Amino acid sequence: MQQQITDPQKWMRQKTRISPIEIAFWLSVLAVPYIFFPNYLALANQIAATAIFCISLDLIIGYAGIISLGHAAFFGLGAYAAGILSQKGWGEPITGALFGAIFAGFGGWIVSFMIVRVQHLALLMITLGLGFLLVELANTLDWLTGGSDGLVGIDTWNLFGVFKFTFWGHTAYGYTLGATFLVFLLARRLVNSPFGLALETIRENPQRTTALGVPNRARLQKVFTISAAIAGLAGAILTQTTETVSLDSLGFQHSADIAVMLILGGTGRLYGAILGTIIFMVARDQLSGMNPQYWYFWIGLLLMIVVLFMPRGILGGLEKLMEKVRGL
Repeated sequence: MQQQITDPQKWMRQKTRISPIEIAFWLSVLAVPYIFFPNYLALANQIAATAIFCISLDLIIGYAGIISLGHAAFFGLGAYAAGILSQKGWGEPITGALFGAIFAGFGGWIVSFMIVRVQHLALLMITLGLGFLLVELANTLDWLTGGSDGLVGIDTWNLFGVFKFTFWGHTAYGYTLGATFLVFLLARRLVNSPFGLALETIRENPQRTTALGVPNRARLQKVFTISAAIAGLAGAILTQTTETVSLDSLGFQHSADIAVMLILGGTGRLYGAILGTIIFMVARDQLSGMNPQYWYFWIGLLLMIVVLFMPRGILGGLEKLMEKVRGL
C-alpha cells in the first residue's frame, strides 16, 4: 500500500479528526441504551468492553498481520489482575483498570519475543498453546484465582468516589463506553501515524521493509505489547463492572468469539471491530433466548455469508455499496 503524503502532520490531522457522522454515532450509542433500552444496560456494558477487546485484536491482525487464536489470554490476565487487586483491598476502578492493562501488556511484551520469530501455522499454534497454558495455570492456582469456581470477593469502589456501580448498570455503561471511546481515539491515532503505516507495509511486504532498514521485529513487538495491554484493559473493566471473572475469560472459546466478531465487522477498520461486536453480541443475546442450544448455527451461517459475499466484512461491504451508490 503506497500513499503519497506531502504533509504528514496535515494528513494525520485529517485522518484523526472526528467527523459529524462519528459524533452522531458515539452520541447515539451513549443515549440509546439509557433512553430506549434501560433494561439492557448490562448487555450494553458487555458490548462496550468487548469492543475494546476487539479493537486490540484488530491492531495485530488487521494492521500488523499477526494472526492469533489465543488473544483472550491477555484479556484474562487483565481481568484477574484487576480482580485480585480489588479482592486484596484496592477497588478504585481507574487505577485498577490501568493495573490490569499494564500487567497484561507486560505479559504481551514477554510473549512478543516468540511471536516475531514465527509465522503462519506456527504462530497460530503458539498463540493457541498460550491460551491453553494460562487456563490450566489459573485452574491450578485456585488459592489465588478461585479455580473453576471463579474469583470471588471483588468489590469495585464508586467511580470518582461518587457514582456507585449498581445492578442496573447505569454507571458501569458510562464508565465502559468512555473507556471504549478513549481506546478508539488512541488506536486511530496509532494506525494513522508513521508507526501505523510502517506496520501496514510490514504486513504487505516484510522483505521490502527489511531491505529499507525498518526494524520489523521491534515494530511488531511494540504493537503486540500495546494490543495485549488494551486487551487487558478490556478484561479489567469488565471484571470491575460485573465483579466476576472466571476461567472462561482466558479460554479458546473467548478468543474464537472475538475473532468471529472482527471478521464479521471487517479487519483493518476500527469501526469494523465495533460493528462486529455489536452484531455478534446482540445476535447471541436474541438467538440464545429463542434457542439456547443451537444459536451458534445462525452465527455460523451469518459468518459464512459474510466471508463469501463480503470478504472485507460487513463494514467493508457497506463501504463498497456506498461507492456504487455515489457512482450512479
